[in-house]
Amino acid sequence: MARLSKKIKQLLTMSVFTERDWYLLSLGLLFVLFLVWAGFMSFNDLYFSARNIAIIHRSLLVWGIDLLVVSIPVCILAIINFNYEQKKKLSAEINKLKSQLDKNVDLAEQIGRGELDDIELVDGKLSEALFNLGTNLKSTKTKEESYNWISKGKEKISDILRSHNKVNQLADDVIRGIIEYSGGLQGSLYLLQDKELVNIATYAHNRKRFEKQVVPVGKGLIGDVAFEKQLIYRTEIPDDYFHITSGLLGDRKPKSLLIVPLLQEEELQGVFEIGYLQESLPKHIIKFAEELSSVIGRTFYNLKINERTELLLQESQEMTVTLKENEKQLQLNAAEMIEAQEELEKSNKLLEGHIQEVEHAQQRLEALLTNASEFISIYNEKQELVFESPSVKQILGYGPEDEVSGMDPELMTPRGYKTINNLFQYLLVTPGGERTAQYTYLKKSGEKLFLETTGKNLLHDPAIKGIIFNTQDITERKRAEKEERMKSRMQSLSENSPDMIIRINTGGKLVYVNPKVADFIGVPAMDLVKKRVTELDIDERFKAYMLDSLKQIRSEEEQIISEIEVEAAEQTLIMEIKAIPELNEDKDLESVLFVAHDMTEFKKIEQEIKEKNKKISDSINYAQRIQTAILPDTEVLQQFFPRSFIFYRPKDVVSGDFPWMFKKGRHFYVAAVDCTGHGVPGALLSFIGYFLMNNIVNASESVTAAELLDKLHLDVRRTLRQDQEGSNGRDGMDLALVKIDLESNELQFSGAHNPLYYLSDGELSVYKGSRKGIGGKPLARKVEKDFENNVVQYKKGDQFFIFSDGLPDQVGGPKGRKYQSKRIREALESEPNQTMAHFERHFSNDFYDWMGELKQVDDVLLIGVEL
Repeated sequence: MARLSKKIKQLLTMSVFTERDWYLLSLGLLFVLFLVWAGFMSFNDLYFSARNIAIIHRSLLVWGIDLLVVSIPVCILAIINFNYEQKKKLSAEINKLKSQLDKNVDLAEQIGRGELDDIELVDGKLSEALFNLGTNLKSTKTKEESYNWISKGKEKISDILRSHNKVNQLADDVIRGIIEYSGGLQGSLYLLQDKELVNIATYAHNRKRFEKQVVPVGKGLIGDVAFEKQLIYRTEIPDDYFHITSGLLGDRKPKSLLIVPLLQEEELQGVFEIGYLQESLPKHIIKFAEELSSVIGRTFYNLKINERTELLLQESQEMTVTLKENEKQLQLNAAEMIEAQEELEKSNKLLEGHIQEVEHAQQRLEALLTNASEFISIYNEKQELVFESPSVKQILGYGPEDEVSGMDPELMTPRGYKTINNLFQYLLVTPGGERTAQYTYLKKSGEKLFLETTGKNLLHDPAIKGIIFNTQDITERKRAEKEERMKSRMQSLSENSPDMIIRINTGGKLVYVNPKVADFIGVPAMDLVKKRVTELDIDERFKAYMLDSLKQIRSEEEQIISEIEVEAAEQTLIMEIKAIPELNEDKDLESVLFVAHDMTEFKKIEQEIKEKNKKISDSINYAQRIQTAILPDTEVLQQFFPRSFIFYRPKDVVSGDFPWMFKKGRHFYVAAVDCTGHGVPGALLSFIGYFLMNNIVNASESVTAAELLDKLHLDVRRTLRQDQEGSNGRDGMDLALVKIDLESNELQFSGAHNPLYYLSDGELSVYKGSRKGIGGKPLARKVEKDFENNVVQYKKGDQFFIFSDGLPDQVGGPKGRKYQSKRIREALESEPNQTMAHFERHFSNDFYDWMGELKQVDDVLLIGVEL
């Protein structure tokens, strides 16, 4: 046992079992089993033998103990083996991690030493982070070197700019400094002078060159840079663009070109260009050139300003010397001018006195002519205007700038022009003659005026030498005469009016009553005049109405229309009474006019009409319930095609448009039908079409979409007796019909005028209907063609749309035009891959937005189905 225990302990620490180990383990297990068997046989008073071993194994308990003894070592061995495998995997993982750690340490040391050019990525997140860190440090180092290089270059060029105060000297040193620092081959500097770029410095192959060039702005690469004020970097340079020969280097041509504008606050000062032997310039050189643009431009701008200031200062000094030389002569001339001015002032005072007297007289005359109630016109013998007084603007509104006279034929009526022309002709042949005429004229504000003019021939008068007209505005006088005539006429109409008319002043006293009042309230008109409302012996309801209306109009001054019942002559009258406020010229309330009209008979007729309308409405509503119950709706369609919709909007209660569906076997039919007319006539025709289509499909084993329309066409004619002699019926229907084979995925379409819009893979196809309708009187001596049958092999997800003409014919939009089928196609093509729910919302919202406040012109039906 001690040896077995030692061996098991040895197995627990071993990583591999040898054949000898397995042999010893088997012997140990057999020994343990013998001990167990010996115990059982001792317990049963049996000696140890093979026969007794077989006897004790008749008991299941012995077998269970044997199994337990064998299973325990097996489990221990399995655990040992599992632990061994785990240790083996763990050891391999540790070695792998150690290897990665060593590589990461090497990578970190390499980054720490600043060796960033040859860093390599190692597996693992840590190595990836170190690699990214190295890459970022490398990028940062590169950027820092570029920034330091640019800063150093800017400082060098700034030193050159500060050391010069002459433009030409500065230009030479600047272009040379830029070329030497940036490694350029050759370059030139141009300054803007009189809208042209003038070359003032050229440097190439370490020598100054004298290349005098003038480049217009906008011409060539340099001109484009000046015009656009943007840097240009080119690697493809024309052969003859930049060609400078050096005795040392020979004939060398740059491979890249940098052209930079010189700016001062977005204002162009010049341009410099640099040529390089490199085919591709580093970004820091281009950045360096961009930053020099404003620095150099600002310096050249300041130098030009300084040179201009010096030139002006020099000219000023020369002018000062000249002025001093002329000052003595000016002093002598000034003394003479003072004496002359004193004499002139005396003369001016006398002249001003005379001018003021003339001006006052002229102002008085102008005021009289401007504010006169009439204007004066003078015409010569050719009927040309010679003079017109300023008051014409106050009366007619036209000033001198309008170039319009008081007798302009374009502003007169034909009758007025004829009157004035006759007046003029009379005065021409009557020296000293005088005559008056009236005519209508259009004021500048658009108001029509009545003018009265008096003409007199003074052609013989040397002071006038013309025909003079005195014209005044008589519009108010004409209006007063017209009002007086109207009052007389209104008085006559009031006396003979079939309505009761009463005028009451603001104090509540009756100032006028027409004779018809006796028929309404049974009181003679003479008994009501000059009495107050409260003193009248009439129906209290009428009296209360007049008092309330008078009170309300006093505060609001607005017309009141009411209906009241009045007891008169032993009968009840229903009267419509208008209380009308009457205002005076100052817009103050002067009186209230009550006009009462007998509405008794009208109300009786109105009540009868209401009762008849109610019966008709009830009948139409009942017809609508029947039509709604018979016709299919969206829920029926969605039982077969869940992604579908019906947009259905009858114009009236009942509709002439209707959707039709029918399921027979594996075939499904759907149609959008538009019957002639709408409302009740259209609904009656829709019932005929609905049941005829049902009968055709029921009676046929198999019928195509076109055959169904051919049969429906004949059945409608027979039903409406349009095929009989002498028939004038043209009623019928247009429709779009689709037949769907649910097993073979075949779709058939046939249409009577109406089309099919079919969407597949985002592409819209339009199948037009035949150019004939269903029903109608046959045309004599003309053979009708059968309806066309279109066949489409559809796939899942395809969509189609059929509709009546109510949607395209709807008037609306900003210009009051029709909706049109084009708008439907555009909606489908602009968003072809949308769902049916989207299209349903779109067409519903778009239809009502398009219609706006206008009325619906026809029944609307649109059916959309996704297959």
